[in-house]
Amino acid sequence: MDMLLLAVIALCVLALIFDFTNGFHDAANSVATVVATRALPVRWAPPFSAFFNFLAYFVVGTAVANTIAKTVKTDADGVAVIFAALFSAIAWNFITWRFGMPSSSSHAIIGGLVGAGLAAGGLDAIDWASVQKAGLGIVLSPAVAFAIAFLAMYLVFGLQRAFKMHDNHPVFKGLQLISAAGVSFGHGANDAQKTMGVIAALLMGAGYTSIGADGSTVIVPEWVALGAYSAIALGTLWGGWKIIETLGLRITTLHATSGTAANIGATTAMFGATSMGMPISTTHAAASSIVGAGVGSGKGVSWSVVGRMLLTWVITIPAACLIGFAMFHLTQLPLVLAWITVGACVLAFGSWAIWAMLHTIHAEDIEAELPSEQVLAEPLPMTPHLVMHEEPQTAVLEARDRSPVAS
Repeated sequence: MDMLLLAVIALCVLALIFDFTNGFHDAANSVATVVATRALPVRWAPPFSAFFNFLAYFVVGTAVANTIAKTVKTDADGVAVIFAALFSAIAWNFITWRFGMPSSSSHAIIGGLVGAGLAAGGLDAIDWASVQKAGLGIVLSPAVAFAIAFLAMYLVFGLQRAFKMHDNHPVFKGLQLISAAGVSFGHGANDAQKTMGVIAALLMGAGYTSIGADGSTVIVPEWVALGAYSAIALGTLWGGWKIIETLGLRITTLHATSGTAANIGATTAMFGATSMGMPISTTHAAASSIVGAGVGSGKGVSWSVVGRMLLTWVITIPAACLIGFAMFHLTQLPLVLAWITVGACVLAFGSWAIWAMLHTIHAEDIEAELPSEQVLAEPLPMTPHLVMHEEPQTAVLEARDRSPVAS
């Protein structure tokens, strides 16, 4: 077995680890709303979402995977580029998850690919048309999701008035589950393809796959698709509760009505982008939808949380780009020194990541923070409001954050 094949196998495993982190990092995209409104028991939410993540495998094509696969041209030291890009994306996912910040896995992997590609071959190593397409989708998705969620809030209010239903009515919880299933499906359809694209770029660079007969489509092997969808579903199943807490409990107080509106906004943005082959940030779409529903419902939002979230979004691509750039250069050191430095970085980061996963909050912690059924049944103001009044669970979360023993 030659060294190139071993490297390809190792990097395919690393890509699936990235997909796993994408799953637990972005599980909050759909789980947060159904958890916050008690539409689904806390422990049932991740399996519910994981099922619909994987269901996308049987339905969608590979348009997003092709956009990602062509972001870095395959003649630019492919194996080292993919390694550096994956390491940077995994590192950024873990760092932002540890701080409970819902950043974009799309930004992270694209930033990592660009940074490593620049280090390998300069400006000519990057397919800037693919980067521009990805950037356009990432910028547009939050605005579209916010607007749709805001407007959907008034559609829901209209249904509420017409049928004289309270905010916590089972009908709205049922609609929320349907829309949450759509968000989960959209997450799997769009985000699993990003890993498929990375692996396809690696395989093409190593000569194990090629461009199709049409001259523009990268052939994605079936095992790549199956592995990517399985890994993202397993990551979602693990939970990633810190980001679920941020989206579901810190931005605004969601009711079944506003949770439904948020999921409608996120689903519309995700499916629209996937149909156009745009690798959008499902995290941005989901978070922006929650902000839109919070403002539209009259509950308002916590702008301190939103501000930290926006800052994280802004620095994600530059940070991942820098990490990818640095890691590629480490791989280019003399052979022994490269193995020592890269191995030390991977070992140190891997040890910290495992420690962080063992010392985090879990489903029972989230369950203890949920608003009561009585709070969720209180009527919403039904007039737009920007700033959230402090809710009981918000005070609990802030107090825990100030505690020296907080996770």
